[in-house]
Amino acid sequence: MSPTNAHEPLHGRQALVTGGSMGIGAAICDDLLCLGASVISVALEERAAASHERLQQRLVDLADPAQVKAFAAGLHESRIDILVNNAGVVVTRLLEDVTDDDFDRLMNLHVRTSILLAQAIVPGMKLRRSGRIVNIASRAIVGMAGRTTYAASKAAMVSITRTWALELGPFGITVNAVSPGPVATPMLERDLPAGGERATALAASIPLRRLGRAEDVAQAVSFFASPASGWITGQNLFVCGGASLAASLAL
Repeated sequence: MSPTNAHEPLHGRQALVTGGSMGIGAAICDDLLCLGASVISVALEERAAASHERLQQRLVDLADPAQVKAFAAGLHESRIDILVNNAGVVVTRLLEDVTDDDFDRLMNLHVRTSILLAQAIVPGMKLRRSGRIVNIASRAIVGMAGRTTYAASKAAMVSITRTWALELGPFGITVNAVSPGPVATPMLERDLPAGGERATALAASIPLRRLGRAEDVAQAVSFFASPASGWITGQNLFVCGGASLAASLAL
C-alpha cells in the first residue's frame, strides 16, 4: 500500500467502520476521511449533522445476526480496503447478575458481527493481496469488576486478532487491535457525568491523570490502517493513558 499523496496516505482506499455514528467510531470516521479514505459508517442510527462527500451511512442493528448477514451479503462485490470493527456497548453487572441476554447481545455485537463482516470482505482483500483490519477491544481485558460479559467479548476480539493475523498475513493483510481505556464519550458520560466527582476520581486513578479523548483512539486506528504499519500485525495496542498498568480503576 503506497500512498499517492503524502498528505492523504489513504487516498483511494475505502474503509468500513462499525458503530461510526458517535463517540470513538465517529472520531475514527473523521480521521480516516481526513487521511483521504472513503468511509462507510454502519450503525444503529445516523450520525447527526454528518456530511462529507466521501462518507456513506448505513443503518444496521449490528447486534442482530440476521441484519448483519443481510448487510454482509451486499459487501461481496464491494471493494473494502480497511475494516474497523468498532461497534460496542458496555454492560455492567456483577457475576451473579449476568444474564443470557447480556451474553448473547455482547457476543453477537462484538464478536459474531466482526466475524461475519470479515468473512464478506476478506476474499476481496486476498485477491488484491492487501488489506487492513483493526478490531477495537478494551482495557477491560486485563480485568474490571462488573464487566464479565464485556471483558469476555473484548478479550475474544484480541484472540481473533492474533488468529486472523496468522491466517491472513500470507495475503498481505494485517490485523491489529486497539484497546482503549476510559474515554470521555457520550456512552461513558451517561454513567459518569463530565466534571462530576466520579469522573474526576476516575481521571485521577489513571497514570496520565486524564480521561481519554475519542481522537486518541482514532489516531491509533488510523496508524494501523496506514501504509506506515505494513510490517505490524497480530498486535494489541493499549490506548489508555497507562490504565492497563493499574490493578483497578476508580469506577
